[in-house]
Order: sequence, then C-alpha cells, then structure tokens
Amino acid sequence: MRIGELAARAGTTTRTLRYYESRGLLPARRAGNGYRTYDEDDVRLLEQIRTLQDFGFDLEETRPFVECLRSGHPEGDSCPASLAVYRRKLTELDALIGELGAVRDQVGAQLTRAEAAIEGGPEPRCELTG
Repeated sequence: MRIGELAARAGTTTRTLRYYESRGLLPARRAGNGYRTYDEDDVRLLEQIRTLQDFGFDLEETRPFVECLRSGHPEGDSCPASLAVYRRKLTELDALIGELGAVRDQVGAQLTRAEAAIEGGPEPRCELTG
C-alpha cells in the first residue's frame, strides 16, 4: 500500500508517517517508481506506537517496542528492552501519583481552612453580583 492508504488505515497523516520514517521508526521502502510502499506489518507497528502514545509514552520510548515487533515478536512488548521501558514508565507514574496525592492533600487542607474561616462569620460576598 502507499503512504496515503497507510495514513488512512492508521488514523494519522502522511506528514506524521514521514516524520516516523525520518526518526527510523517506520521503514523507508520504495517501489521501482519511487513511491513509498507499506504492508500489514507497518499497520501493526503504527497501532503499537499509537497505543503507547495514548498511554503517555513519548515517541522515543516506543522505539524498543517497534524493534521488538520488527524482530518477529507479535506483541512488541516481550523483548527485554520493551520490558525495561514498561518498568521505567511504571516508576514514573508512581512518582506522579505520589505528587498528585500530595497536591490533593494540600488542596483539601486549604478547603478545610477556608470553610472553617467562614463558619459563624458573615456571608461571603460575591464581587460579581454586587
């Protein structure tokens, strides 16, 4: 298939595909007439990249999964390098969850403080309604 058909099937643009090609994530095969050609393996590769990006992986983090697919592993995540990226991502997500928990605790404390400050006091005025 040609680049336009691959873009349509993968739900992306030809510009994105050319970018992936320039980054070495998508093979650059050419037909005799110079047109780029792709096959079902390339569709699968793009699905893998898109799924990982939907999960928050940046483009470079998808590289081990792409290489795993190219080496013949049907899921792209059963290679040691792919597993290492999963582990790093989980560590990163755990840290973010911890940070968000701390922010949530701070916002909750501020709410409690603000509610306590107005209890028994005058009704707060909304400056917009006068």
